Amino acid sequence: MIRPFALSALIVLSACVPASPSVPGPAPAPSPRQALRTVVDSIVAEPAFRTAQWGVLIVDPERGDTLYSHNAGKLFMPASNQKILTGAVALAQLGPDYRYRTVFAARGTLRDSVLDGDLLVFGRGDPSFSDRMRGDAMDAMREMADSLAARGVKRIAGSLVSAANTFTDEPYGDGWPWDEFDYYYSAPVEELLYNESSTTYHLIGGARAGDSVRVRWQPDAPYPPTRFELATEGEATDTATHFRIQVVYDSLTKGYTLRGPVRAGDSVTIDVAHHDPIAGFMAALREGLRQKGITVGGARRDTAARVDTLFAYLSPPMREILPALEKRSQNQIGELLVKTLGLEKTGTGTADSGLAVMRRQLLEWGVERDGVIAADGSGLSRYNYLTPTTVVRVLDRMRRHPDFTVFLDALPIAGVDGTIRNRMKGTPAEGNARAKTGYVSQARSLSGYVTTADGRQLIFSLLCNNFYVPVREVERAQDAIVVTLAGLRLDGPAAASAAGR
Repeated sequence: MIRPFALSALIVLSACVPASPSVPGPAPAPSPRQALRTVVDSIVAEPAFRTAQWGVLIVDPERGDTLYSHNAGKLFMPASNQKILTGAVALAQLGPDYRYRTVFAARGTLRDSVLDGDLLVFGRGDPSFSDRMRGDAMDAMREMADSLAARGVKRIAGSLVSAANTFTDEPYGDGWPWDEFDYYYSAPVEELLYNESSTTYHLIGGARAGDSVRVRWQPDAPYPPTRFELATEGEATDTATHFRIQVVYDSLTKGYTLRGPVRAGDSVTIDVAHHDPIAGFMAALREGLRQKGITVGGARRDTAARVDTLFAYLSPPMREILPALEKRSQNQIGELLVKTLGLEKTGTGTADSGLAVMRRQLLEWGVERDGVIAADGSGLSRYNYLTPTTVVRVLDRMRRHPDFTVFLDALPIAGVDGTIRNRMKGTPAEGNARAKTGYVSQARSLSGYVTTADGRQLIFSLLCNNFYVPVREVERAQDAIVVTLAGLRLDGPAAASAAGR
């Protein structure tokens, strides 16, 4: 186990009051900077981290002062710290008011409330049709149905057609592990995406063994096709019994079978990925139309020409999309933003074109060419590498960007929300530090901003790879460093000014 760094660090730093040179006595205490270096050195050198590589960079950007650096120029696997780069470039290139447009068009004639033809949908990667962003993903589908009804459409004699081929490359990120494609975090992305290509099943056991298992799912749309082979077993007090639900994917139906027991009086939650995002969107749209009394003949895909545009459905602005990316660390939004960058800035909706846009922007910001290797927008790929210097440089450039408030507000807040809502509670970092986490196997990251006790905003990047200890021990070490920074009082004019207030 690792000792509680934060408490010892704060005790050391609080004792760092320089002795008066006119009073004889013991040697003066180390300066806050020296004490900080001692604390962080002791953390990264812990025997528990013998196998690990640490990359740490802490700077005072207003002073141009590096407070601590350890392997800051070395490449590390960042995991979801990659989203810092994706979000920053998307905000800088597309702007805080950028909105996605999903266009609906008719191929055929509208007569007596019947569209004698097909309803075409032209998607461009809107990530907002989700429970996380709207509370109920079906709300957007019902709003689309209302827009059709307002134009007099009560029945569609033809089909629902996905008419665009906006994203022309693979729906998965480069290097994503193929054996995790059934998991929600590895779901593919397309130009039409419903609920981030995932469905959540809530399996609720009966009162006694042998009772049926109730199933609820979110969002409330009939996709993916799923069979349930479930039964209630055991007693609610039988805590020694371990139950496991098998999740089996069928590549022919593109659906799942959920099989196994649920403990009496207990419940299990299962998240699954949509292997066909466009089919998932169309199933949800059909359900939204049905709920509003609009019937449809079929559903298919086509490339359309000579059609009549009916309306365009607009997403929330980028300023509302970024928190869904950063606070919840949502992988599919990261991938869509990269492809959107390619589409909007080069005319080609591929990850490669979007990553090229990102690289150009990073170079313009002063990131060294060998300081980043980007394979995707989310950080799920193990082909991503970057240096702590790269992360800090991007965070510093965003600090000076006109839309910094938008960027800052999108980051998780320690002890309050996002992926660090349960970390650093009851410390000077709670409600103070704004930082992005990252995790894939043997890589844990934390980078962002924190304000010291005397009012200076510091930038930090804490990257750890190849550790053998439980990930919680790495988190504890990273939290201790951030808490130390939050309690820091730096010497010099800034500290004197703060003391005078």
